[in-house]
Amino acid sequence: MGPTPEGVTVGDVVGAVERAYPPALAESWDAVGLVCGDRSEPVRRVLACVDVTDAVVDAAVADRADLIVAHHPLLMRGVTSVAADTAKGRIVHRLIRNRIALLSAHTNADSARPGVSDALADLLGVVDTAPIEPKAVAPIDKWVVMVPEGNVEQVSEAMFAAGAGEIGDYRDCMWSVVGTGQFEPQENASPAIGDIGMRTHVDEARIEMVADRSLRGKVLLALRDAHPYEEPAFDVFELADLDSDVGLGRVGTLAEPMTLRDLTAKAAKVLRTPWGVRAAGDPDAVVNTVAVCGGAGDSLLGRVRGLGVDVYVTGDLRHHPVDENLRVGGPALVDAGHWATEFPWCAQVATLLGEQLGLAVTVFDTPTDPFVIHSFG
Repeated sequence: MGPTPEGVTVGDVVGAVERAYPPALAESWDAVGLVCGDRSEPVRRVLACVDVTDAVVDAAVADRADLIVAHHPLLMRGVTSVAADTAKGRIVHRLIRNRIALLSAHTNADSARPGVSDALADLLGVVDTAPIEPKAVAPIDKWVVMVPEGNVEQVSEAMFAAGAGEIGDYRDCMWSVVGTGQFEPQENASPAIGDIGMRTHVDEARIEMVADRSLRGKVLLALRDAHPYEEPAFDVFELADLDSDVGLGRVGTLAEPMTLRDLTAKAAKVLRTPWGVRAAGDPDAVVNTVAVCGGAGDSLLGRVRGLGVDVYVTGDLRHHPVDENLRVGGPALVDAGHWATEFPWCAQVATLLGEQLGLAVTVFDTPTDPFVIHSFG
């Protein structure tokens, strides 16, 4: 590997990976993020892989890698020991002794865009894709606040500081219009403007901005602290939850329709499957609309069937779900294996770190599929 930029740290790599594959997209049962390593230590060499095996660690040590980016978490479930005489503890000890950090991006990389299934779709020539199972965007509130014209900046800035007004890559977003506010302070009031018992009219701005629903308490406190009125007038609307362009799997169309037989052959050619590709359905049927999901995708079979696609490409398909799918008129199914349908992501993450941090990344391309003997005799 050639020289790499100075000053890149483990923390920089974690930041780049987690911006591309936000941990918030991970399934609740998953374990993603930095497994071991010091965020302040430098990174010169990176190894990308699907599984963290002893062979992967051997390659990382030989290549003097400072960090491994893996798809599958090494420690998926809670553990009570990483002793060196346990299978995974041995790997953790080897990584730490060789000062190699380990970072995993699993179901967050599955749902992100581009992510695991995008890399698979690209290799198969599937275009114009959308998620099979979209994830709803973060629940959002819309805040509407009435503020005296002279106090708009102090109130809006306080709400911005609390996290309101953020839309995608934009910050401090707000809409406003000027109108007339009316109120009459009663005996126990302490009005900032107007007198007790006197109806008061004030030129006010109606300001509107959105905020993540989880920030509601923080935004409300900021609003009340910054607003000049004893009892500020405001509304909070819960916006409807909408699907986004991220989520599990992808569905799209082939750039050129082909038979199921030809698509199966193409999958076998472009994917590094160590044991071949199998398909269920009419080999001569022409397929155009395609769903894909890297890894084990039979949990999405029902949703895919509802999409009316011609074929679904994934891995780890089991006998009975496949049989039932065909019996009820579901799509043709192509099983290209778990490892093979996720491996294309490694090149994606290597490109990401090269473009954003200038790092040269080695991809561990020896299959880590646990099946190593395939006999047809």
